[in-house]
Amino acid sequence: MIDPSTPVLVGVGQSSERVGDPGYAALSPIALAVAAAQDALADTGRDPGAIAPLIDVVATTRQFENSTPMAKAPFGQSTNFPRSVASRLGADPRRAVLEVVGGQGPQKLVNEFAAEIAAGRASWVLVAGAEAISTARHLQETGAAADWSDDPGGDLEDRGWALAGLLTYAQMLHGLLDAPSQYALVENARRGRLGLGRDEYRRSMGELFAPFSTVAAKNPHSVFREELDAATLSTVDERNRLIASPYPRFLVSRDLVNQGAAVLLTSLGEAQRLGIGEDRIVYLAGYADLSEANLLERPDLSTAPSAPAAIRHALQVAGKSLDDVSCFDLYSCFPIAVSNVLDALGLSADDPRGFTLTGGLCFFGGAGNNYSAHAIAEAVGRARSEPGSLALVAANGGVLSKYSVGLYTTTPSPWQPPSSAHTQEELDAVPRVATVAAPNGWARLDTWTVKYGKSGAHAIVVGRMESDGRRFVATGVSGDDELLALLEGEDNPVGTRIYVRATGANNRVALSRAALERRLPTRPVGFRDSYEFTTVERRGRLLEVTINRPDLRNSLHPPANEELEDIWNAYFADPELWVAIVTGAGDDAFCAGNDLIYSASGKPTYLPVTGFGGLTGRQNMAKPVIAAVNGYALGGGCEIALACHLVVADERATFGLSEVKVGVFAGAGGLVRLPRRIPPNVANELILTGRRMDAEEARSWGLVNRVTPAGESLSVARELADQILTASPTSVRLSLQAMEAMRGEPDEVRAQERQSAAADALMVSADMMEGMTAFAQKRAPQWRNR
Repeated sequence: MIDPSTPVLVGVGQSSERVGDPGYAALSPIALAVAAAQDALADTGRDPGAIAPLIDVVATTRQFENSTPMAKAPFGQSTNFPRSVASRLGADPRRAVLEVVGGQGPQKLVNEFAAEIAAGRASWVLVAGAEAISTARHLQETGAAADWSDDPGGDLEDRGWALAGLLTYAQMLHGLLDAPSQYALVENARRGRLGLGRDEYRRSMGELFAPFSTVAAKNPHSVFREELDAATLSTVDERNRLIASPYPRFLVSRDLVNQGAAVLLTSLGEAQRLGIGEDRIVYLAGYADLSEANLLERPDLSTAPSAPAAIRHALQVAGKSLDDVSCFDLYSCFPIAVSNVLDALGLSADDPRGFTLTGGLCFFGGAGNNYSAHAIAEAVGRARSEPGSLALVAANGGVLSKYSVGLYTTTPSPWQPPSSAHTQEELDAVPRVATVAAPNGWARLDTWTVKYGKSGAHAIVVGRMESDGRRFVATGVSGDDELLALLEGEDNPVGTRIYVRATGANNRVALSRAALERRLPTRPVGFRDSYEFTTVERRGRLLEVTINRPDLRNSLHPPANEELEDIWNAYFADPELWVAIVTGAGDDAFCAGNDLIYSASGKPTYLPVTGFGGLTGRQNMAKPVIAAVNGYALGGGCEIALACHLVVADERATFGLSEVKVGVFAGAGGLVRLPRRIPPNVANELILTGRRMDAEEARSWGLVNRVTPAGESLSVARELADQILTASPTSVRLSLQAMEAMRGEPDEVRAQERQSAAADALMVSADMMEGMTAFAQKRAPQWRNR
């Protein structure tokens, strides 16, 4: 006897339209989702008008236009998509849920709300979603007007994007934001593991996906209904151009779709109460939800163990084996998403059961976050048409990052409470690979792709440092045909020795150090005749650097940061310069931090390897730098001051790490340095609130050495520099080196042992001998800085 609280699926629906087809109506995402939901209600065999008011939860997937921070909605969008759908159905749900980004969404929602129904926390649940990307493109190209905005009001449980680990700073800097290039890294790693040549591997992908094309050709909801054989899919030509190697166009998920799908769940008791026929009822016999490590941290880039683990777990919950599965729909945005599962489970690519029910994302259409709702709809139909059969739907999100599985059958199946946690713990316990943001030196190629576009071919490489095994991502240099020939040649390049260098904009790689230097010469160290964003003045042994953007409160953007990096490189390399001062032009600001206007313009934003202002990430600052703070030192400006050895501030100076006020954090050293300079609870307050402090408060905490009358910070900084210049520059330099070496060692005796290298250098220095000789002769020393 099955418990009446057992969750069941009682209705499914799909909708679609193609631009130019008869009856094309240019439906909005809301309209497509509503059409699918209406079909799902009708699919119960009961009056849709009687069921709609019973729905107490509507949970929907996100559309492309609200799936990333950068996405745009050219024709507007709903402020509450679940309630926009619900209101048009005549439903007023208690809960409206907008799910996170990812193709796992529909299956995950079915799993989640089946559990809610079983626990009595929900009664009737509609899971729905839709995309109208093709229509949006069509309307933009034709100049037609449309208004897809809607504001239905009501509560919304917006779960956000959940992009953590999927969208990283390193990916952004290296052009790894698109799905084809990210998946290509995993695909090529698999090719490397199998030891296959380029053409052989491409043929295998075509052979895997040819049956998908056959299924899609017969599906009325498919975007692409032309059946293609393996040779056509794997042959690169004008029609099947390369997108990101190894993927030609036919093997890349199609996102230009107009599709909607919906699933209706309730309890067995409710279904029976409404008289829904047994032939309509489908059980969720097994299910699982698992996640994978971040892409670059995975021990083996060629696999994603969470996907097969989720399938095994779902089968275990159902008490079934792979042999019991009658049909599959494996998420198929790219071949690796399918082969990853087949490899791990020992399934053959020519298994007669096939691996798609829809035709797959490359042919049926990759309907954004909602594809697996179509797969579920097909699985339910298959289960009904073959009573007692078992249909498996596996849904993927991110870069094989999130995986949800469902098993569907008409055979009455008792509900099993969620039990994926232990499997997830086992996956999480696998050691991760350490990464390095700014790699320099020899490495080995882990995987790669080459992106193709209007500007030509662009190489992206993932490698591991020979020195410590840390993993990194880098790009090739424009015009490096030697690297492109290796990556796109017939032979397998995995394991090839490469050379990488970190730059501010990104990491760059070539086949040798000489090749990299030839195509990307290191900027010469030395002072220029003039600068665009700064002024530089030599005053004997003293260097004065003035940030010269007063109209922008001396805020800094990437070109200004790189200019400052070059200046400081020249300063630290010049033996004739012993002390430096940095200040800001005008009376208003020392430096107000990052140039937010520039950042908001959409132009590339990055820091040089040496950090903000060319100072905050610099190691071994073995010559003194004094900050003369004249006004605002906020955000990155405050971090520059914190990176300096001494700080002089005029009485009008204002300090603060205000990053939290604009949605970022003090990542250029502020989060590290401030809690080490002042009491942690005070640092916490300043960092977490963005509160500013004046010069006197900063001095009270020891952040400022001297406070001057208004307008005199530079002159007092010069006085302080003159005092340093009377001392031995060798002693000053080695003192700074010794203090840096001892930093972080709490034991005072052990700390002193760390200064031995500096002490050895001092013992053989000419300045030490000169200092003692001059003292004995009662004369002023003549320092030589050696």
